Amino acid sequence: MAQNEAVDVVLVGAGIMSATLAVLLKELDPAIRLEVVELMDSGAAESSNPWNNAGTGHAGLCELNYTPQAADGSIDIKKAVHINTQFEVSRQFWAYLSKKGAFSSPRAFINPVPHLSYVEGEKGMAFLKKRYELLKQHHAFAEMEYTEDHAVMKDWMPLMMPGRPADQKIAATRVMKGTDVNFGALTNKLLKHLGNAADAQVKYSKKVTGLRRNGSGWTVTVKDVNSGSSRDVDARFVFLGAGGAALPLLQMSGIPESKGFGGFPVSGQWLRCDNPEIVKQHQAKVYSQAAVGAPPMSVPHLDTRVVDGKKSLLFGPYAGFTTKFLKHGSFLDLPLSVRMGNIGPMLAVARDNMDLTKYLVSEVMQSMEQRLDSLRRFYPEAKAEDWRLEVAGQRVQIIKKDPKKGGILQFGTELVAAQDGSLAALLGASPGASVTVSIMLELIERCFADKAKGAWAEKLKEIFPAREKVLAADAELYHKVAAYNDEALGLVESSPAPSYA
Repeated sequence: MAQNEAVDVVLVGAGIMSATLAVLLKELDPAIRLEVVELMDSGAAESSNPWNNAGTGHAGLCELNYTPQAADGSIDIKKAVHINTQFEVSRQFWAYLSKKGAFSSPRAFINPVPHLSYVEGEKGMAFLKKRYELLKQHHAFAEMEYTEDHAVMKDWMPLMMPGRPADQKIAATRVMKGTDVNFGALTNKLLKHLGNAADAQVKYSKKVTGLRRNGSGWTVTVKDVNSGSSRDVDARFVFLGAGGAALPLLQMSGIPESKGFGGFPVSGQWLRCDNPEIVKQHQAKVYSQAAVGAPPMSVPHLDTRVVDGKKSLLFGPYAGFTTKFLKHGSFLDLPLSVRMGNIGPMLAVARDNMDLTKYLVSEVMQSMEQRLDSLRRFYPEAKAEDWRLEVAGQRVQIIKKDPKKGGILQFGTELVAAQDGSLAALLGASPGASVTVSIMLELIERCFADKAKGAWAEKLKEIFPAREKVLAADAELYHKVAAYNDEALGLVESSPAPSYA
């Protein structure tokens, strides 16, 4: 009988998650043997594609849903601080690779774009001002500005002000040091860098059709979608980073930790403008508040996007519902994911989220004129001929067991790992891409715990001089790290590398 191919690590999916983990593992152990398998014929073709996601530099600077307001009026800024420091950890990794010469030009994937929050009405203004006053006290947000002055806002967001009533109650905050990140370009840079390393392969048009225990590791059956031939690969560790397809693969593994998880697919659409006369009037990402009853990931925003050196504007997202788990998936994805172990939580979520389902269906049924009406809240003089509909990628939100409700719908990301650390899967969505590096570091600490504390500890410290908790607590170190990252990524003029001592 023929011997199976053997590697140390198999990574399923060639998006930002797998690309990041693969490159990170290679930095920590250049001798590691790994293989990335991808269903599509190129990397970053699903969620990491720049037109498929809104993950464009989430740093907690402008996303109002990261600072929720409680019933008593208090505002919690912990999530915004955490996401901001996680993004700084991501930037440390990119800065390290850039300094090492792994990237020809960081500006191919990261560009400076101010981040703004915008609200309407007395209630919105009171919330934004209180949020600003709380965030401003933290060193990560020290440069945030606040205004209720229409003249100032005309300078900050010139496209959005003409056509508004002079007495309209509006307010905005601005942080100049925001960025736009093209995670598709970044993913492909990482994959290219990986392809130059020894014992690292990226294979496209490959589908995982089998996943079974093999001693302390796994045997992965990989099918070539073009020829139909299959082969088995033995791996000591398997990472399921296949976006919406991660849940069915996790279920295929049969690990006890997978029990009870379900998926709730949400589709999205954007309005896109490529007219240079309009695009040049809006150099910012402007986030506002979600409509009442809308899910957190539907927070409306008008964004400058830089893709392949060209600027466009995106407005949305307009949510929708489909039973597909991937943009290029099957309508059977949702029904085929139902198991005895998750049918209870899934039914409970269906029962408790009827309003959300109605909202998603109503979003799908919207006319172009209705979508433009939403845009005109941001940009009153928007004309239909300047905008076209762009279909975004799929997001599979997590359904998990809950002792009180039976099941809950969870917005965010969740790392599910086998107890022995031989397999891990990433489920969920936003703020995913921007905090990829932190999530992959958590995976390494859980699944390669001995090495992370031992043989890899020194290298980890070299790549990541400061992790999230330290960045959140130490203002001086935060500013040093951020300044170094800015310089390494070409976001400011060159300056000498700081000492982290």
